[in-house]
Amino acid sequence: MRTLRTLGAAGAAALLTASAATAAPSPPPAPRPQLTDAAVGRAVAALDGSIAGKMRRTGVPGVAVAVVHNGEVVYLKGFGLRRTGESAKVDPDTVFQLASVSKPVSSTVIAGALADPGDWDKPLAGSLAGFALKDPWVTSHVTPADLFSHRSGLPDHAGDLLEDLGYDRAYILDHLREEPLTPFRASYAYTNFGLTAAAEAVARGQGVSWQKLSEDTLFKPAGMTRTSTEFDAYAKAPDRAWGHVRNPDGTWSPRYVRDADAQTPAGGASSTARDMSRWLRLHLDTGSLDGKRIVPADALARTYQPEIVAQAVTGRGTPQFYGLGWNVSYDDAGRLRLSHSGGFALGVNSNVTMLPLERLGIVVLTNGAPVGLADSVALDFFDTAQYGKPTTDWLPLVAASYAQTFSVGRSETDYAHPPAGAKPARDSAAYTGTYDNPYYGKATVTAAGDGALTLSLGPKPMRFPLTHYDGDTFSFETTGENAVGRTGVFFTDGKLRVEYLDENHLGTFTRQ
Repeated sequence: MRTLRTLGAAGAAALLTASAATAAPSPPPAPRPQLTDAAVGRAVAALDGSIAGKMRRTGVPGVAVAVVHNGEVVYLKGFGLRRTGESAKVDPDTVFQLASVSKPVSSTVIAGALADPGDWDKPLAGSLAGFALKDPWVTSHVTPADLFSHRSGLPDHAGDLLEDLGYDRAYILDHLREEPLTPFRASYAYTNFGLTAAAEAVARGQGVSWQKLSEDTLFKPAGMTRTSTEFDAYAKAPDRAWGHVRNPDGTWSPRYVRDADAQTPAGGASSTARDMSRWLRLHLDTGSLDGKRIVPADALARTYQPEIVAQAVTGRGTPQFYGLGWNVSYDDAGRLRLSHSGGFALGVNSNVTMLPLERLGIVVLTNGAPVGLADSVALDFFDTAQYGKPTTDWLPLVAASYAQTFSVGRSETDYAHPPAGAKPARDSAAYTGTYDNPYYGKATVTAAGDGALTLSLGPKPMRFPLTHYDGDTFSFETTGENAVGRTGVFFTDGKLRVEYLDENHLGTFTRQ
């Protein structure tokens, strides 16, 4: 029997080539489009009822939806009110905050701005002044792709609590170096300010602001005339959807206004259903719009590639990945599915979903805090196109997922009810003073004439009245996008620890 050794290098290569040619199985056929115009038309026809029914079930005040198929906008409508208590209706040109749907919009901007798709993989290497991570080696190697795909090692939502306390983008990016890191490029954690750092670095590399880069690269060329990355543009829009939160009685109120300028590339964009339909058309035509090339096809395709496993399975049991600003998955037919949701607990929920092979996409914008409406409208739509009807009642499933997400970080202690036999607090002088923390900055505890304590945090600062619980333990009610109800404050040996700020062991302040 001949061996590779006796054949020599050239003979071995020839033998292996011949063997591969005869023995290798044929590759599976590429996935093919499955949805006919009639199937898509059936799904479009069902949208009015789907949206109206979900608005009745949830009470969400306003919704705008756009659908694109084969380069055409086949559905574009607004429903409900811009603001409860007023008569102005939502229409296709009503401006909504996008929340995290800003991320795929931002990755589109960068795809158009970078000279080569490979530039996503070039280390930032000090290109963004003030930005560093805890490990110097990671700082020197981290790339825009790492930060846009949430695989830098930064912990989940790193920096968001600093934003809630009123710190600006520069302070937050400068203090991410205090955050502990998980293994680089081997762990996924959704991080708004990591992505923001990458976008800012790219913009500064082009010598412009993020807003100007977005306008010049995408918004103006694509005719997205009502789209902006600045909160001020949204706040001053005459046709604007106000964010709403649900009251205990099930009604909705516009109680908060969410300014997300600190994390603009990750969550601060605003747009309309009409503008977003143009953005969908661009994606579904490989970067072209109305016959004009806006983003190179290969650059756009790079944003669709899986970069890291985001979760083991989707709701349908298939693997879920994260690309560059996109959730990436593949259905049973092998078709690429791209999606992203956006949500502010203070009053916004949005969803974009696309099947590029089918040249089909939907965007759903709402002015209510996340209760499942935006995502379930999209899920119903694609189910109806594929199967003729929804395969399940998605609304309660998505609502439960959001409820679970927003419950994370809540204390296990019921601070509203002190324990029987609670120890009294010491004199207020034992607690008052200034405390310092390398991440959260200064904390000040002051006492009123009656001895009532107030904790001040952040640059403005924000003031939180403290309620006594037991001994040297107090509590206060958290506020902002990441509020988690009542949280504990513990005084021990000249230190102050704030429970909800301490998830990554950064919440202890030392008395000065």
